[in-house]
Amino acid sequence: MQSLPVDARPVPQGPRAYRTQIRRVGPLLGLLPPAAMGGVAWLLVHGNESTVRGVLGFLLGVLAAPVMLLAGVPLEGSSGVYLASVAGSAVVWLLVGLVAARRATRTPVASWRDFWREYAWVAGGVWLGTIAALVAANLLLGRTLV
Repeated sequence: MQSLPVDARPVPQGPRAYRTQIRRVGPLLGLLPPAAMGGVAWLLVHGNESTVRGVLGFLLGVLAAPVMLLAGVPLEGSSGVYLASVAGSAVVWLLVGLVAARRATRTPVASWRDFWREYAWVAGGVWLGTIAALVAANLLLGRTLV
């Protein structure tokens, strides 16, 4: 068991309040990484004339909004489909943040580091599934999507 240094700061309002804060704010913080990825994807695709920027922007966009593949965004491009898929993806990322917050606060003393570690595992599964869906769609359709 590790001992704490004498000058270690106490947890503000106690460990229980800190765990509650992680459970309340965690799902909302779970939206930040995909929102940043979506912003970078939009910057890469907007005004694009390069194949590399287009492929990277598409990949980041699909990883940020995995519901886009279910909505058929590469093949169907209306603005309503984009908005619905982004809203659906926001719900997915809220659920990922909720699961990560619950898993991180299973122990009596939880920290934001625990939350981000759990978030990385759950988000990694979502991203792996998204890439697998892209590869499967590419193989099933018999043409290059990206």
